[in-house]
Amino acid sequence: MRAVSQRVFGGPDVLEIIETERPEPGPDEVLVRVHAVGVNPADWKGRSGLLPRLGEPPFTLGLDLAGVVETAGERVTGFRPGEAVFAAVLPPRAYAEYVAVPQEALAPVPAGLDLVRAAALPTAALTAWQPLARVAGVRAGQRVLVHAAAGGIGHLAVQIAKDRGAYVIGTARRAKHGFLQELGADELVDYTSTDFVAAAAGVDVVLDPISGEYGLRSLDALAPGGVLIDIRGTGPDRDPIRAKAGEQGRRYVEFGFTASGADLREIGALVERGVLRVAVEEVLPLQEVAKAHELSESGRVTGKIVLTVR
Repeated sequence: MRAVSQRVFGGPDVLEIIETERPEPGPDEVLVRVHAVGVNPADWKGRSGLLPRLGEPPFTLGLDLAGVVETAGERVTGFRPGEAVFAAVLPPRAYAEYVAVPQEALAPVPAGLDLVRAAALPTAALTAWQPLARVAGVRAGQRVLVHAAAGGIGHLAVQIAKDRGAYVIGTARRAKHGFLQELGADELVDYTSTDFVAAAAGVDVVLDPISGEYGLRSLDALAPGGVLIDIRGTGPDRDPIRAKAGEQGRRYVEFGFTASGADLREIGALVERGVLRVAVEEVLPLQEVAKAHELSESGRVTGKIVLTVR
């Protein structure tokens, strides 16, 4: 089968298409014939060597996939050959024609959703839905601030928070305000010209994919009892935010998504109800993976980038 690999850390040019053996699914795994894969910031960060947990190359990147069931392990139940499925996979390995996926990470593709858009959903949707639904328990009447609201995670978070009855404020460049208004955002802040702390003071939840200085300032926007959720995960660079949150008595959560087929089924239900749609800015063939990484690394993508494998 074809897969994308890299022998060294570096820029997009280190990515190469290789021929490698097709994986064999374990007893609790499903072998998926991949049709499309989503591109996430974690991909270019891993390629560059910014994610030490990946270890040393060679390795294959990619968290998101959509395709059809090829075969299933002997203990797998609920999935049949030819069924359209999607998943997030950890560790990354989705940039390939076939991927063995644990059955608990897999879910049926929502009715009416094509495989390209299904591939764009898993990581971004889980990283939006899990903190809003499970960590913050967002409910009607709350005010939610979403940073980078037009990005892959942000544009989904806006819709999820709205569906849960929240008043949603998003930060984004003015050129993207129309897109976010169509998704239901109640209020938008152009972070290039306006102080979001003043504009969004007294919010109950902040979903922050940026961290750093944004995290420090976001604490000042929280209402008493509010929560700042840092979805960039954990790291020593969060120490100043942890310290300030402690001094202010604010709740601060460092969050990393969990690959979960059960949660993807709940997200799929939102898609089928018509309250969640994923925006795909660019669709490229697998052989243009380097271009996809360049676009992702620019930080200017609206929604997601998808690579077609077949």
